[in-house]
Amino acid sequence: MSPTPPHNDPMETLLGILELSDAGGAQTDEDIFVGLGDEHAPRPRLFGGQVLAQSIVAAARTVEKDHLVHSMHGYFLRPGDAASPLTFGVQRLRDGRSFSARRTHAYQGAVPILSMIASFQRPDTGIEHQDKMPEGIPGPETLPTSAQLLGGIDHPVARAWAYERPFDIRHVGANIYFDVKGEHVAHQAVWLKTLGPMPSDQNLHRAALAYASDYTLLEPSLRRHGISWAMPGISVASLDHAMWWHRPLAVDDWLLYVAESPSASEARGLNLGRFFTRDGVLVATVAQEGMMRVPDGTVTD
Repeated sequence: MSPTPPHNDPMETLLGILELSDAGGAQTDEDIFVGLGDEHAPRPRLFGGQVLAQSIVAAARTVEKDHLVHSMHGYFLRPGDAASPLTFGVQRLRDGRSFSARRTHAYQGAVPILSMIASFQRPDTGIEHQDKMPEGIPGPETLPTSAQLLGGIDHPVARAWAYERPFDIRHVGANIYFDVKGEHVAHQAVWLKTLGPMPSDQNLHRAALAYASDYTLLEPSLRRHGISWAMPGISVASLDHAMWWHRPLAVDDWLLYVAESPSASEARGLNLGRFFTRDGVLVATVAQEGMMRVPDGTVTD
């Protein structure tokens, strides 16, 4: 008998996580916001994409409504507790005519777990060009869902990936959940979108995309060496995260997430990703380095 899907609504959880409170107007030399943890998380460690998204939302609360986040650079300083609330302190670094800069620290237990600087811009016009979307990629409707791949596995992490993520994520080709089939290459592609509609706020869509970007970005480094998420003894953690948003996007419509790993060394893997709309518009680029430790003798490639 297949495991019973959970009763919580993943979209309701996502929107609740992104709906920060202003801590009753509390303020020091920073604007203070409070965000929820995720009580439905399958693991005690806080998901990095969540704290990234919440930090962007906190910063966006302090800029003019017509200013959109166009870049962020963050460092994961400490592991967070998934079930505990977070406090966000936003420092207003600069407000110009077109650009505003913010520094956000995310805190748990009175210590920072993430430090991020983000830049916001009022929409403008200028020169334009972009990379082309890869050709020959099958559409998302032709690919299996995570629920179809993992829904029959009676394991808490498999159940969470199948039913509790607020995103529909579909790998183009083989996934690396439990093994690595096919050639060990340092690139991959996935389709993704939220399971339900999002509010129209463009900064919220961009924050949600930062949330989703952390799900699979380290996989090209792992795939290159035949390492699955289920390898016994593996230890993987995000170290930093940088993201650039190029054009307006809708995270509740399908986006193709193309990623590659140009280098891995000294227990770290660097991974780069690009997001395209179905009609080939490049909307965002992301980069992340992750710590990757595997038991001695388990990887020979």
